[in-house]
Amino acid sequence: MMLRTRVLWFGVGFSVVGAAIAQLIWRDSWTDRHALFSDTKQKFDALEARLLNLEATISNPKSDSGQAEG
Repeated sequence: MMLRTRVLWFGVGFSVVGAAIAQLIWRDSWTDRHALFSDTKQKFDALEARLLNLEATISNPKSDSGQAEG
């Protein structure tokens, strides 16, 4: 009877520790995934802004330089 109790408590303790470790690993990987997503989104937003600025510059060239010379 005493051996069964020890095995039972060992199993419960092992399960609790395993669940705690799994939760820590899950939380860490979730944080890394969120940080990577945020960083990627920020870089793509900056790239999109630069492309829009470049497209606006190409499609509407400024006539300031032509007026200054003429």
